[in-house]
Amino acid sequence: MDQHNSSWMTHPALKNIDSEKLQTLLSLAQQGQKMSKKELLPFLMAAASKSKSEGTSFDTQETDLIIQVLKQGTSLEESSKIDRLCSLMRTLRR
Repeated sequence: MDQHNSSWMTHPALKNIDSEKLQTLLSLAQQGQKMSKKELLPFLMAAASKSKSEGTSFDTQETDLIIQVLKQGTSLEESSKIDRLCSLMRTLRR
């Protein structure tokens, strides 16, 4: 992932999120970038489970902030897809 693709990590809205958490996200993004859409959801679910078992988790506010920052500059269609995926993730967490 080049510098441009990781610039979201320095967005002012994310300044209060622990830098280790942001590094974890960057690592996941780099790994996920090489995967097909079919592989991505199981990968993310496994990563979330691993992070939780290691004591690293993102609260709802952190998650919402990160998603809002990542959605900036996306098309309406892409933004809608992200919203649907987030809705699915929330449903699966219950």
